[in-house]
Amino acid sequence: MPRLTLPAEEAYLTRLMGFVTQMAEASGFNSERIRSIELTTEEALVNVIQHAYPETAGNVSIDCQMDRNGRFIVEITDNGVPFDGLDFSDPDLDADLTARQTGGLGVFLIKKMADHCRYRREGERNILTLGFEVPTYDDRKHADETNP
Repeated sequence: MPRLTLPAEEAYLTRLMGFVTQMAEASGFNSERIRSIELTTEEALVNVIQHAYPETAGNVSIDCQMDRNGRFIVEITDNGVPFDGLDFSDPDLDADLTARQTGGLGVFLIKKMADHCRYRREGERNILTLGFEVPTYDDRKHADETNP
């Protein structure tokens, strides 16, 4: 499984995202689906960069591969503080803006845009697995019909 490990710092976000984009392109995704993968992965990486290492520096690793079911898997690993954002309730998008709680929209976006999400803690590591289905021919045709 191809892996890239870099410091969990904003200065490395472009390189981390470039790796994911390159792997998604090599897996045959179209540009629309790649943008979705990029947005979802970027949200997850920003969470790691901003929250995983509050008192010290640390690394983040990204692994990308196609699994045996034909899904593109992005696995993000860090040794930061334990955090399972997937366990949080979705924000109330119908609430008045002044009544909404701050935060949580990034995790909501991740859960909505990835076809599969899973968090696990193994020893001292947070592991977030994001899975993206390859669009079927019918999905691509429907997207073309709705986006002339």
